[in-house]
Amino acid sequence: MPATTPLFRNRADAGKILAARVEADIGDTSALVLGLPRGGVPVAFEVAQTLHGDLDVFTVRKLGVPTLEEMAMGAIASGGVRFLNRALIHELGISQAEVEQVTAREWTELQGRERLYREGRPPLEVEDRTIILVDDGLATGASMHAAARALRAWRPKEIIIAVPVAARQTCDDLRRDVDRIICAATPEPFYAVGAWYEDFTQTTDAEVRDLLERSARERVP
Repeated sequence: MPATTPLFRNRADAGKILAARVEADIGDTSALVLGLPRGGVPVAFEVAQTLHGDLDVFTVRKLGVPTLEEMAMGAIASGGVRFLNRALIHELGISQAEVEQVTAREWTELQGRERLYREGRPPLEVEDRTIILVDDGLATGASMHAAARALRAWRPKEIIIAVPVAARQTCDDLRRDVDRIICAATPEPFYAVGAWYEDFTQTTDAEVRDLLERSARERVP
């Protein structure tokens, strides 16, 4: 991959830059900021801090095609929502039993991560609220597509996607799934999300947990 000039020092820096854009574009002070784990949470934390808003995590797990797990036949997300690509399932001849087997395995993983991240705190209310879905960047946008579609089942007032950097085509493709989208930077050629960060070290589960706990503590009246 050719060398690029980084746009952000790290995820916290990217979050501050994105937060300025979000604050200018969104006037809803009751908005709920949802970070996609793990890398989206440090970015979402900075957005929530700037908006003086609530922060939570929105966990998405891909449902991989049996024997071809890199291909997604659907996804599950926080709150017990499942999205299935029924056309693909039919085309590949995947049985309902196989779908349920994969789903059960991924539910176990998702629920484990929910317990790890929230430490007993219930999910924050989504219905009738403006939701800002945040990740550290978008390449294909597959997880963000799944998250946005899953959130519709909770009847939010509107769904807004906000990311520091993304492939331009991915931003365009996501517009039909949400009410608004804020892509702070859409460099071309895109290469990869990590190419635009000086430090793109993997976010740990402990960091996600600590940021959520800190946000919850600071938001207590």
